[in-house]
Amino acid sequence: MSSIERVIGRQVWDSRGRPTVEAEVHLAGGATGRAIAPSGASTGSAEALDLRDGGKRLKGFGVNQAVANVNQPIQALLKGMNALDQQAIDQALIAADGTPQKTHFGGNACVAVSSAVAWAAAAAQGIPLWQHLAALSGHGVNPPALPVPMIQIFGGGAHAGGRIDIQDFLVICRGADSFAQAVEWTAEIYLAAQAIMKAKGKLAGVCDEGGLWPDFERNEDGLELLTQAIEQAGLKAGTEVGIALDVAASEFLQDGKYHFRCENRSLSAQELIALQIEWCQRYPIISLEDPLAETDREGFIAITEALGNRVQIVGDDFLTTNAARVRAAAEVGAGNAVLLKSNQCGT
Repeated sequence: MSSIERVIGRQVWDSRGRPTVEAEVHLAGGATGRAIAPSGASTGSAEALDLRDGGKRLKGFGVNQAVANVNQPIQALLKGMNALDQQAIDQALIAADGTPQKTHFGGNACVAVSSAVAWAAAAAQGIPLWQHLAALSGHGVNPPALPVPMIQIFGGGAHAGGRIDIQDFLVICRGADSFAQAVEWTAEIYLAAQAIMKAKGKLAGVCDEGGLWPDFERNEDGLELLTQAIEQAGLKAGTEVGIALDVAASEFLQDGKYHFRCENRSLSAQELIALQIEWCQRYPIISLEDPLAETDREGFIAITEALGNRVQIVGDDFLTTNAARVRAAAEVGAGNAVLLKSNQCGT
């Protein structure tokens, strides 16, 4: 009843209006699952390949080859396999692709299929996806708990045409009593920030992920305005609401220097670390993502030593959801948190 009968791939459109891969999995018992491959604006060099067609069509962003891989070799590979055995499904995809970064099938093809299988398996059991994944993890399902959301207020870097250098200014409503309350607090902060930016003539539009597109002269302006918005929303900065930054430092590293384009200045790794330490002293920052470039392991170690007892030092492009990279970083204290993205590992 849970054996895979059919795997279908198709092109759909993502939230940025770009083509991506959707996979649909049908099981013998009638259950189906469907999933869409996500992709990031900034990417680490070691993550699974987001396979694109290249050429003139859709500025090279087409996914016809990845879709064909779903409909032909991947479908043939998985037909008859048990959808309840997620590990076997993923290992089959990894082995058949045969490359570290899924360059044969495409990470987008693999992750769409892998996720669709999980959805189909949950449907076959008549349980929610989260419960199926919890059972697969071996950690059980009691008591279930939603994570505290981390939500973008301002976008920069690759999300806003590089107008400011820091890629994301986000809030974490750590003092909220529920997920629903955290989302409502975030909405209040967003609206307060929008009003302040309009009044100051600093609102340039909306970014590709829904955050406000700022017209700041300095990166630190975002921290000042966000702290002000938290307080204007009637919340306590630091105790009730913390600030998170996705620095995405690899995006502005060039020739060994970190270049703040909006401020027309360049910093060494040591200077960038010192600046972020200063920001964490002046503002309620509780999380820094990719505060140094993905190649700067020593920088990650240094900033973790300086701030790791009170701030999340998160590896995204630095770790690329790669188990070996996570283990190696943990052994030397390069960061203390990891951002997990299924599209980075491809299953």
